[in-house]
Amino acid sequence: MKQYDLIIIGGGAGAFAAAIRANELKAKTAMINAGLPLGGTCVNVGCVPSKTLLWAGEIMHLAQHHDIPGIELTVKNFDFQKVVQDELSLVERLRVEKYEKVLKSLEHVFHIEGKATFISPKEIEINGERLSADKFIIATGSTANVPSIEGIKEVGFITHIEALRLEQRPRELVVVGAGALGLEFAQMYSRFGTKVTILQRGPSIFPSTEKELTERLSEILTKEGITIKTNVEVKKAHKEKDKKVLSYLIDGKQEEVACDEILLATGKTANTKGLGLEKINVKIDQKQAIVVNKFFQTSQPHIFAVGDVTNLPLRLETTAGREGTLSASNALTDSRESIDYNTVPYTVFTDPQLAGVGLTEDEQMSKIGVCACRTVSFADVPKAIIIHRTEGLIKMAIHPKTKQIMGVHILAPHASELIAEAMMLVKNKNTIDDVTSSLPMFPTLSESIKIVALSFTKDISKLSCCV
Repeated sequence: MKQYDLIIIGGGAGAFAAAIRANELKAKTAMINAGLPLGGTCVNVGCVPSKTLLWAGEIMHLAQHHDIPGIELTVKNFDFQKVVQDELSLVERLRVEKYEKVLKSLEHVFHIEGKATFISPKEIEINGERLSADKFIIATGSTANVPSIEGIKEVGFITHIEALRLEQRPRELVVVGAGALGLEFAQMYSRFGTKVTILQRGPSIFPSTEKELTERLSEILTKEGITIKTNVEVKKAHKEKDKKVLSYLIDGKQEEVACDEILLATGKTANTKGLGLEKINVKIDQKQAIVVNKFFQTSQPHIFAVGDVTNLPLRLETTAGREGTLSASNALTDSRESIDYNTVPYTVFTDPQLAGVGLTEDEQMSKIGVCACRTVSFADVPKAIIIHRTEGLIKMAIHPKTKQIMGVHILAPHASELIAEAMMLVKNKNTIDDVTSSLPMFPTLSESIKIVALSFTKDISKLSCCV
């Protein structure tokens, strides 16, 4: 039996971060990967390919909707297959450069391909061989949910994985779910020329952020030609000739929508099945996710878990990576490090992008019983006026007594970049006075953060550009 200091089960962001940290600590480590190629979701079927295609769609849209008088542009040609092939080539290149080569450079880490199963608290079996270790990190990720829709398996569907490598662009696409993934793919394919319908179970799209911002985003997507239906209960799927048809209830009435493809974007389930966790009393919740404490320990303290396989509050590439680093340190040293998830930003990469960090208005009301919030339109931001992108909004929540910034949420072009500044303001417990005394570059979209901070004490409609 081969003995290791640490065994990492998984090959994605969390697993790689853990392996790099373990290598720095010179711990003899085995990293076991099965399923997706090395790199896991983000590089293979997540952030990298989806944002590549989103950018292609944004370029096509911007060429025809720039709103600059005197300039008329047309898209001479759109080769869907060529765009997809370029995306797949980029994925392959980054997987080699950022994962395969990195792994080979880790002298204390040994890579094994295969499915690992626990046979005792400190032993696993893989490829008919037994391995043991003092510490383990589980980072096996998650898999797209398939909701209980009658006939859906017989009719056929795609997930984000297949949607990134289709050989032909569907003429009509129905997206079931309006979270980040559903919204991004809906706009992406709509801008490629596909007729898109979104069916959302809840009352609004992306319900975890500010309602004002999601309502504005809904208006923008609808104006682009995307049909959005909320409070929908999808009941059944069937075929009619060459079309796939979804039947659903809305406002007590049954309706149908026909399409070429059905994209399921209804969340993910943790990949815990087959790990043998029941044999070693590692607790999982009702969603099959591994229950961990703030130091990433499972109910077996020597076994840690990170990323999408856990019940942690955020499922992001950045959090998985940081969790991997900290869990390796916690497992192999005496450290007890954790993450303040309230200071971690999120982004939905639609155009405009939707990003935020910290508390929403509802969360602040729940936490302290009062909300001090202001919302400012990007029509009051000079750079947005200059580039004809005034559709956005920025909302800030502060503590009513201390003026500490508790949350910032942004709908705007490049919101994913703007939220980095807001992240530091929330993380460092800055006040609006800190922001209003700062001197951001003019004209920039980042001025929006100062303008919304000023709105707590001034009428911003009566301020000149550089105040």
